Amino acid sequence: MVRCAIVGGSGYTGVELLRLLHLHPEAEVVAVTSRRHAGEPVDELFPSLAHAYSLRFQEPDPGRLAAEAQMVFTAVPHQAAMEVVPALLEAGCRVVDLSADFRLRDPRVYGEWYGPHSAAGLLREAVYGLPELYGEQVASARLVANPGCYPTSALLPLVPLLRAGMVAPDPIIVDSKSGASGAGRTGSVALSFCEVNQGFRAYKVAEHRHTPEMEQELSEAAGRAVVINFTPHLVPMSRGILTTIYCQPAQGVTTQAVLERLSSFYAEAPFVRVLPLGRFPDCAHVRGSNFCDIGARLDRRTGRLILVSAIDNLVKGAAGQAVQNMNIMWGMEETLGLRSLPLHP
Repeated sequence: MVRCAIVGGSGYTGVELLRLLHLHPEAEVVAVTSRRHAGEPVDELFPSLAHAYSLRFQEPDPGRLAAEAQMVFTAVPHQAAMEVVPALLEAGCRVVDLSADFRLRDPRVYGEWYGPHSAAGLLREAVYGLPELYGEQVASARLVANPGCYPTSALLPLVPLLRAGMVAPDPIIVDSKSGASGAGRTGSVALSFCEVNQGFRAYKVAEHRHTPEMEQELSEAAGRAVVINFTPHLVPMSRGILTTIYCQPAQGVTTQAVLERLSSFYAEAPFVRVLPLGRFPDCAHVRGSNFCDIGARLDRRTGRLILVSAIDNLVKGAAGQAVQNMNIMWGMEETLGLRSLPLHP
């Protein structure tokens, strides 16, 4: 039984981790932290967890956490994780960080998009935790950087094709739509019901912080620098991401060849479902699950390849992927605690 702690357990990602780990046969949550809610019962803040946990939120003391837990999930904002992760590693814990603090390998790039990094020495050690691409490295890692939700939805369709030379590294356009939970649980007028309901808007156009993360991994796959256009949108739903990607296929590439390449690449990946010719993903079909659904079609009129993916941003885009990484790190079956099918409708 792996003893787990969650640092920053009072947000949407935190409660999703608690939900998933409660179902896990080989994991036990022994501590959950929240500065704001320290001392409060977990199921008082989250009534959905009634009778599932008797824990109370506690202050995020790395020494105390290390004494109680072997595995720590840090679900805190960027530049907060870097303050606690080094002490947790030094105390012997293994860590999956769900913030952006350890996803970028170059501290200069991190500084441009997020600000100064106080633990830059760990950037090269951290393994980028997209299990379908880096599972072998995840298995031996003590620090895994859980990918962002938008990058997960874009990298899973694109990386196999770039590695095979089936699409050109440029131009690549990534157009994504996300539910409101992607912005976190902190209240704001912009995310209130009346502002989101019946609305549909682009945000952080040409400046979203997930852009360098995608470019880093796409460049690795292509073997050369890749620069993309990425535009995220907010849609009036609670969870889910639908990403549509436009790219240039290599000469002679067909829709069937793309689907065969993706199916072959993910043949042993339990959470990637490549849809048959003519079918495309729907956020409703992955809701509450750790699946990523992928569809593809070559537009013969324009010559562009269109890739479409759907994930639940709180599961495959965050907590579910973190549990998947934990399973790999501890030599457990990759699907443990994650076998539930999507909710529908």
